[in-house]
Amino acid sequence: MEIFSEHFKKDHLLSRVDARVKLGVSLLVLAMVLSYKGIAFPLLILCVSLAVCIRIKIPLRVFLLRFSEPVFIASVVILLKFLFSGQEDIFSIKIFGIIITGHKDGLIDGLQIAGRILGAVSVVAVLGFSTPFTEIMAALSWLKVPKGFIEILMFAYRYIFVLLEDATVIYNAQKNRLGYSGIRRGLVSFGTLTGSLVLKAFESSRNITTAMIQRGYDGNMPMMRHKPFRVSEIIASAAIITAMGVVWKIY
Repeated sequence: MEIFSEHFKKDHLLSRVDARVKLGVSLLVLAMVLSYKGIAFPLLILCVSLAVCIRIKIPLRVFLLRFSEPVFIASVVILLKFLFSGQEDIFSIKIFGIIITGHKDGLIDGLQIAGRILGAVSVVAVLGFSTPFTEIMAALSWLKVPKGFIEILMFAYRYIFVLLEDATVIYNAQKNRLGYSGIRRGLVSFGTLTGSLVLKAFESSRNITTAMIQRGYDGNMPMMRHKPFRVSEIIASAAIITAMGVVWKIY
């Protein structure tokens, strides 16, 4: 539960910046990272994002957990591109009758894709660490993102904690009854936990829909009102984007 909470969002410079400005800068930087052909710019963005996270005092454990899945995906991409893609061979060995070949150009392509993955995730992580979820949704609403998409995100964010709490209760009950004492029993217990959560989610969705309709919900979700843009934030964001654009173009 701690990894999803906002206890680490403290009062710092980025928390006082308008969410629309932060979202706009993040989207533009994301476009630069994803369109870059090399690896230097994504790694630069990754280092800058890491420095920002350290500056706003994000706990190291939270940061590592947030990046564990992207690092795993990037590692798999590098391995697959290295072994199964490319023309320029580095080595070739035969193991149990299977020829395994490493390719230099495949490795380079894999590193470029992995760099884009980590750079893009780091940008999203900084945005998430520095901006409450409701402000991000309000900024998306201001950008005219479809109302249905925002509504789904809001409900998903609200009730993921409910399901997480239910999963924790079921898991602790199973663990106290030695439900994970072996691999076979662990798989059975995990299947039971998953099925119970699906049934609870379905039942909760019906109850919540009925309750909201009875209270007059018509599909319109009021979002917070935005303050006027501050000139200093616009100038600072323009300077950042310009600097990033120059680096993107040069390298």
